Amino acid sequence: MTEFSEQAMTLTIRKAKVEDSPKLAELMNIAGEGIPAYLWERMVGPDEDVMTFGARRVARTEGGFSYTNAYVATYDGTIAGMLLGYRLPDSDETGPSDEIPSVVRPLVELEALVPGSWYVNAVATDSTFRGQGVGRKLMEWAEHLANASNAKALSLIVAQDNARARKLYEQLGYQVIAQRPIVSFPRCPHTGNWMLMKKAIGPSA
Repeated sequence: MTEFSEQAMTLTIRKAKVEDSPKLAELMNIAGEGIPAYLWERMVGPDEDVMTFGARRVARTEGGFSYTNAYVATYDGTIAGMLLGYRLPDSDETGPSDEIPSVVRPLVELEALVPGSWYVNAVATDSTFRGQGVGRKLMEWAEHLANASNAKALSLIVAQDNARARKLYEQLGYQVIAQRPIVSFPRCPHTGNWMLMKKAIGPSA
C-alpha cells in the first residue's frame, strides 16, 4: 500500500479499496459535476438506487472510473477526499467514438489533446472537510504519482465558471491550453466552456 502522511494534519493518503466504492461514487459524482449520476441514471434498473448502481460500477476492476485508479485521503480512517487519475496512453489513434454520450464528448476531445500526461480525472473533498487543504494535498500526491510514472506533464479539465477550483490549479502551476463548450444536461451546474489545464513536470519543466 502506498501512503503519504502529513503529520501536522494527521492526514493520510492511501490506495482505494473496493469497500470504499460507495464513498468513491459519491465523491466522483461531485468532482464530475453531476455527469456520472446523469449517465448512471440512463443505465440503472427500475428497482435500484442510482448511487448504489454507481458504487457497483466503481467496484469493477476495469474502466477509468474503477476504484483501482483511485486514492483516498483520510482523517483517522474517515474518508475526507478522493483522487482519481492515471497516465494516459502516449497516443490516441482511434479518436472519440460515435457512441460517446454528447455530454462527455467535449471532455474526451480535450483529453485526447494531452497524450502521455498523468490525467487527474477527478478530485473531490467531502463537504465536512472542505477548507482544510485536502484538495491541495491530493493534487500534490497526483504530482508525486505523475513523476513516478515518468510522465512529463499532468492534465485536468475544469469548468470555466468553477472559479475556486481554477484558482487552486493556477496556484499549483496549471495553465489553460484548450477549451470546448459545455453540453448542458439536467441539473447541469455550469455554463460556458470546459477548460483543459496542463502542468509540465520533470527536469525540462
